[in-house]
Amino acid sequence: MTAESPMRRNDLVLRSFTFSFFMMIAIITSYFPLYFQYRGYTTIQIGLLYSVGPLVGIVANLFWSMMSDKYRTIRKVLILIVIGQLAISLLVFRTDAFALTIALMAVFFFFQQPMMSLNDSLILLTVSGTRKSYASYRVWGSIGFAAAALGFGQLLKYYGATLTPVLTVGVLIISLLLAFLLKDARDPQIKKPDFSGFFPIVASRPFLAFLVTLLIVATAHRLNDGFLVLYMQELGASPSLIGWSWVASALSEVPAFFLLSKYGHKYKELPLLAVCSLVYGIRFLMMSWIDNPLWVIVTQLMHSVSFGIFLFTAIRYIQMVIPDQYRASGQAVFAVIWSGVAGLLSGTIGGWIFNDFSPQTMYAFGSGLAFVAMICFLVLHARSTGANGARDFQA
Repeated sequence: MTAESPMRRNDLVLRSFTFSFFMMIAIITSYFPLYFQYRGYTTIQIGLLYSVGPLVGIVANLFWSMMSDKYRTIRKVLILIVIGQLAISLLVFRTDAFALTIALMAVFFFFQQPMMSLNDSLILLTVSGTRKSYASYRVWGSIGFAAAALGFGQLLKYYGATLTPVLTVGVLIISLLLAFLLKDARDPQIKKPDFSGFFPIVASRPFLAFLVTLLIVATAHRLNDGFLVLYMQELGASPSLIGWSWVASALSEVPAFFLLSKYGHKYKELPLLAVCSLVYGIRFLMMSWIDNPLWVIVTQLMHSVSFGIFLFTAIRYIQMVIPDQYRASGQAVFAVIWSGVAGLLSGTIGGWIFNDFSPQTMYAFGSGLAFVAMICFLVLHARSTGANGARDFQA
């Protein structure tokens, strides 16, 4: 066996785990709302179930990432939290009481929410010091999401929402088996982190300004994530068409990730994030105008630029600022903003606008947020090019 064989095996396992983990995200995002609706829960109750995730995620992301950095292992943490998701999901599908369901979903999200940041951390540590790119691994998440959104959508079309528990448990078992095969990628020469060095970086004014701007555009993004399914249903879309809308957005990321892996390093982060925010603004403005669910698929194709390039660039910016010994914690800060705080704000504000005004008004609001974020990123870039710019995160 050549020296490259174990490396190729590890690459295959990590890509496969990313694929399976994003299949689970597709189920949670696309089909959990339909399953809870089948169970008889109202739109408001479903919104409450989903608002628990971002709230719990704020604590969960920080807790699990700091445990990972402290004990210098991502693999063992991933195994533990996948087991937690599997155990709790079995209980969620066996209860009918809403109060118990929301409590169980809170525990489920405590294990599920950190998956994204930990998986990203493992990828970033794996590619560190090599010619490999983050995008070449992350693209398999997009493919996994698309495969699940399309394939599971067809299965649920024929067998109904009662199949959702089977799909959930099946995907989690696959993820768990793959997690056991993962390999930690931490440099053994790096000592356990002293978090007294981490907090000054995060608390620096340039980085805080970046996080606030990130929160603005993330809130707009999460409005779409949280209410797209319900909006499409209101427009008369079938479950299969809803699945196709998620497939369109996921597959649109694939060419974006391949291009970024090859040419992304040539462009500065903050101006590129401003362009992505502009595309977000146009995309959600279009969503506020449409009256035919087929047009949703067209706007979802803009996901490649708005989200695909945005995600890659924001992570690259954070990677530049946060040292490797704090990798999981740095990704957790991103996840707390992107999924936690933004999810909480979008669920609360979005639900209010959706119910009291209209989904079109909600998307117009999201468009406005994106345009504000675009201006903020341009201002941050202008300031970072000055003599006392944003590169000095220790000040």
